[in-house]
Amino acid sequence: MMTELLPMLDTVIKVSTGAILTLAVLYANKRIYSNQQKRINHNPTQYKANLLEDISACVGHVNHSFAKYSSLVIESTRFGKGWPPARKQELDKINAQLVSEFEKLSSAEAQLLMLGEKTMEKTLRLYAARIALFRKQVYIGREDITEQEIAELKSGIMQLREQFYGLLSKRYDKLLAA
Repeated sequence: MMTELLPMLDTVIKVSTGAILTLAVLYANKRIYSNQQKRINHNPTQYKANLLEDISACVGHVNHSFAKYSSLVIESTRFGKGWPPARKQELDKINAQLVSEFEKLSSAEAQLLMLGEKTMEKTLRLYAARIALFRKQVYIGREDITEQEIAELKSGIMQLREQFYGLLSKRYDKLLAA
């Protein structure tokens, strides 16, 4: 009987030790995370800097999606009716991605207003509006637009992007200097 209990007791001890170690690690991890959150919440400057970083990332995602979208739509104007259907499907996918990123951009605009950054918000809104205008003016099947006109539209968008990032960078630097 004792020989049957020893392996069972050994297993119970091993499982219990594993459970205790797991709980200890989880508890320590929770405390570390909680302390980090408290430091961030007690430091409004860091909180604002984090918001600006999130906004910057959001604009970066929009720009990346727009770059893919514009490349494909420009390609479609070059090839006209001979443009492969697979590329059109890729453009449709990128278009949906761009729309999704635009929804996040609205949130970024609201965050900027919440921070009192009206000039930055206005610049970001103009950037988004120019992208929307680009999408209305440059589309599959449009053959009466030149690559020079498309380049000028893109240039205006990129200027607004640079203007926005310039404002964002100045504000971010001021926060970090404080």
